[in-house]
Amino acid sequence: MNKPTLGAVRAAGARAAGTARTTPSDAPEQGFSYSRPFFEELVDRALAHAKKLGATDAGAEASEGCGLSVSVRKGELENVERNRDKSLGVTVYIGQRRGNASTSDFSTRAIEQTVQAAYDIARFTAEDPMAGLPDADDIAPPESHRDLDLFHPWAIDSEAAARIAMECEAAALKTHRRITNSEGAGVSAQQSHFFSAHTRGFRGGYASSRHSFSVAPIASLPGKNAEMQRDAWYSSMRNADELASPEAVGRYAAQRALSRLGSRKIPTTQCPVLFESTLAAGLLGGFVQAVSGGSLYRKSSFLLDSLGKMVFPKHIDVLEDPFVLRGKGSSPFDEEGVRVAPRKVVKGGRVEGYFLSSYSARKLGMKTTGNAGGSHNLVMTSRLTQPGDDLDAMLQKLGTGLFVVELMGQGVNYVTGDYSRGASGFWVENGRIAYPVHEITIAGNLKDMLKGIEAVGADAYNYGAKTVGSILVNRMKVAGS
Repeated sequence: MNKPTLGAVRAAGARAAGTARTTPSDAPEQGFSYSRPFFEELVDRALAHAKKLGATDAGAEASEGCGLSVSVRKGELENVERNRDKSLGVTVYIGQRRGNASTSDFSTRAIEQTVQAAYDIARFTAEDPMAGLPDADDIAPPESHRDLDLFHPWAIDSEAAARIAMECEAAALKTHRRITNSEGAGVSAQQSHFFSAHTRGFRGGYASSRHSFSVAPIASLPGKNAEMQRDAWYSSMRNADELASPEAVGRYAAQRALSRLGSRKIPTTQCPVLFESTLAAGLLGGFVQAVSGGSLYRKSSFLLDSLGKMVFPKHIDVLEDPFVLRGKGSSPFDEEGVRVAPRKVVKGGRVEGYFLSSYSARKLGMKTTGNAGGSHNLVMTSRLTQPGDDLDAMLQKLGTGLFVVELMGQGVNYVTGDYSRGASGFWVENGRIAYPVHEITIAGNLKDMLKGIEAVGADAYNYGAKTVGSILVNRMKVAGS
């Protein structure tokens, strides 16, 4: 049985990037109902009414999103969904009292009623000494609002989307006679734009897009020991021209499902664990949550007071870069209009910065890091990684132990760091996959797991706003039969 190779689908399916460029002001011509100038006028009206009512400060954001989702199964169309959403959100401050309200009605009367509702909520809300808009010197000035090439609308109709989904599923089903069924395939094309402003001087907005397709084939072994195994794969990009080919995604998903046939249980043991790069982003995500402002000021983190301390081994670095062109976590400013910048979050294993909004920064007596709304394009690397450290090389580093390709359940306690997840994958002996395993649980503590990272692969994989290769953790408990 062939073992999974993480680079196969991307190498086979990558196509040249498109060059189409659009701007928010072109919005109505790009499938939107409202233009950027209309949103600016809407927001300005809301802010003006808030000041008229007596608000100390106010902020407003107008947004619109639209898209198409199509799903098929066994060569037949199942669902076609079109979505179109719009919203105006208003936040009003009366001193250090805060109120928020929103509406999907853009009429003048509805706007005034929404502002009034936010104002009334603020009147009866308890004072919060830390509440308020960002400080003026933290605001991203208009000249810093970079064009990050995030908007690439996909002019696709339901018939074409269904055709792509069927091609993807058909490629999976044709891969091998043991691919006998499918949970279906889907295509999604989504785009949105917004404009935001507040009374501390911020004004800005942009359009963005996200497109994807996926498939989930089922492999089976007939006979006395009948068995069925499912796996899935997908491709997701800002620009549809950069999506992998449907055939490559289908074949790779099928290969993953086939490789899991013949799974068995293993005895309970302790061993090193290699996390596939698709799952490794979850470990990085656990670190991000633990050093984010909300967890820190609520004291609900296993990494309290970790700034300046060693949390990872000395060979680990984590870089945040908001300005990656077409990046899934890219933005010229954060959700509060605060300036953002590339930075080292972890340097040589040491925590160099938290993830803070203006509010959480004030609660901690610190400065905002421009992370209202989350992190921006995180990349975890190891100074020990060599260019040839692909999956095969990482299996050699693992030696004998567990290679995990799927995790189940939500067994992570971010207060204590305790980690326990259902898992499946492959048992590895002497650097080679011996057989697939299932119905096991891996357990440890995130603090120990982060410190126990022995290697990071060169097989870097982008999962949303995080990019990391496969991660080898020195030792975890594996509960089996």
